[in-house]
Amino acid sequence: MKLLKEFTIPFVGLKIGKHHFEYKVEQAFFEHFEYEDFNNVNINVDLELEKKSTLLELHFKISGWVNVNCDLTNEPYNQTIENEFDLVVNFGDEYNDENIDILIIPHGTYEINIQQYIYELIILAVPIKRLHPGVEDGTLDSEILEKLEELSPKLKDKKDKEEDIDPRWNTLKKLLTDK
Repeated sequence: MKLLKEFTIPFVGLKIGKHHFEYKVEQAFFEHFEYEDFNNVNINVDLELEKKSTLLELHFKISGWVNVNCDLTNEPYNQTIENEFDLVVNFGDEYNDENIDILIIPHGTYEINIQQYIYELIILAVPIKRLHPGVEDGTLDSEILEKLEELSPKLKDKKDKEEDIDPRWNTLKKLLTDK
């Protein structure tokens, strides 16, 4: 996969201490990853990089919204998302990203690309079940909801249930209480 240049941080020229980076993530970012679940995206990424003498500490914080389709009605809506993630970048003999919170890069590396971490952070912030807010509060007027309501099984009243019970069961129930 081709790396996006704006998400590459050349940390070798930075002084020891905290540095702040801001990114704006839009739909083109997800088209680069060939991810098609979002209709539209508007997310702000705040990254605080703290450079120390032997390692880097990165603190990601995302906030914004993604436009997705409701799982129930397929109506598009804006889902607000927020998420945070901490990453420690250490130096070693070879590249190793097996641990989720620690990235080991070879000695002599002078830059780090963070696009994969931002992508995963956004994807994981979206709820698994995507439900339009109008479905929850009953304000969404949708043909699909009306059809689901029409086709849903109707519950009978309690009286109707008692009348449908075979009278032989009532005598068997007496056996349980006559102990």
